[in-house]
Amino acid sequence: MQTEPTIVDAPLTIAGKTFTSRLILGTGKYRNTEEMKAAIEASGCEMITVALRRIDFDDPKSRSILEDIDWTRYQILPNTAGCATAEEAIRVARLARSMGLSDWIKLEVIPDPKYLLPDPVGTLEAARVLVDEGFVVLPYINADPVLAKRLEEIGTATVMPLGSPIGSGQGLPDFRQIQIIIEQANVPVIVDAGIGAPSDAALAMELGADACLINTAIAQAKNPAGMARAMRLGIEAGRLAYLSGRIPKKPYASASSPLEGVVR
Repeated sequence: MQTEPTIVDAPLTIAGKTFTSRLILGTGKYRNTEEMKAAIEASGCEMITVALRRIDFDDPKSRSILEDIDWTRYQILPNTAGCATAEEAIRVARLARSMGLSDWIKLEVIPDPKYLLPDPVGTLEAARVLVDEGFVVLPYINADPVLAKRLEEIGTATVMPLGSPIGSGQGLPDFRQIQIIIEQANVPVIVDAGIGAPSDAALAMELGADACLINTAIAQAKNPAGMARAMRLGIEAGRLAYLSGRIPKKPYASASSPLEGVVR
């Protein structure tokens, strides 16, 4: 009986910490806590983001998102969602640290309320301050290879380019800039935002991305746990395809059966 050849894959490593899962989950937009917990379990993820600006610490219902997650099992990644300026994002990151949540921070600086596109200048400014203060910074950015390189140079732990606008479900309509970021990066590249289906996640991984961060596509699915598992499988398939090496695209046909030895 033949067995398929073993393909060895190193674990995802961020700031010296290793993860076997390459799927990171957001915790916003779920209809209820039960669906969120079921999706987290089905995803197999090991890192979860939590938006601190959206938690009212005087409201027990709002706090429950922190109380419902097993901090010993997952890497909690506080994020600065809702911050429109570098100053706000820095303040929220410091709050997370003072609460004992984490020195890890997903940095988001988003002044645009319609398209929710990140501010490259504010992101770079905030990242520089937070890195200097010892934070492990995972910055959310446009698919901008120059900015990605600048962030890496100042010491961010990853770069996190968007596939398309947050919550849009558009996938990766133009992934050439992400390809350049992946080609040039010496830190993990995590595709964040816009993924709508497992095929989008698989494509991101086929390009050579190190991981995907997904929220809306799972949280708003009719069956979040089922979609979480589908995303998990899509990421695994895309990663395996990347490691296996896809054939090059050609402008012409290439016969599947060789012509040599054909009886004429």
